[in-house]
Amino acid sequence: MGQSESRLRITNSDGVAQVRFIDRNILDEANIQQIGDEIAQVIEASPSPRILICFENVDHLSSAALGTLITINNKVRNKGGQLRLSNIDPQIYEVFVITKLHKLFEIHPTADEALGSFRK
Repeated sequence: MGQSESRLRITNSDGVAQVRFIDRNILDEANIQQIGDEIAQVIEASPSPRILICFENVDHLSSAALGTLITINNKVRNKGGQLRLSNIDPQIYEVFVITKLHKLFEIHPTADEALGSFRK
C-alpha cells in the first residue's frame, strides 16, 4: 500500500474479504480517501468480490465516509459482487435510516450473521 499506514485490518475468510476499521472516528477526509482506495484494491483483485465491512468500534462516520461507502457499493455491484455491512452503532445506523441508505446496503447486526448471508 502507499506510503501511509493502513487505516484498515483486512482478513480473508471463506472467500469473503472482511474489513475492520482501526479508527473509532472516520471523519478525516484524507483517511476516508485512503480507506476508499484500499477497499477499491480489494474489489479490483477479485472477479466477483464478496466484502464484509464491519463497523465494530466505530463511533462516528462523516458524510464523506457515507459517500465513499456508496462508491464502494457501486464498484462491488458493477463486478457482480456482494457487499455486507455489520456491527453498526445504533447512532450511526440512525443516519443510515435518515438518509435511506439502510435500503441500499444489506446490514446485519453481527459479522457472523453477515458472513452467513453471502451467496456462494
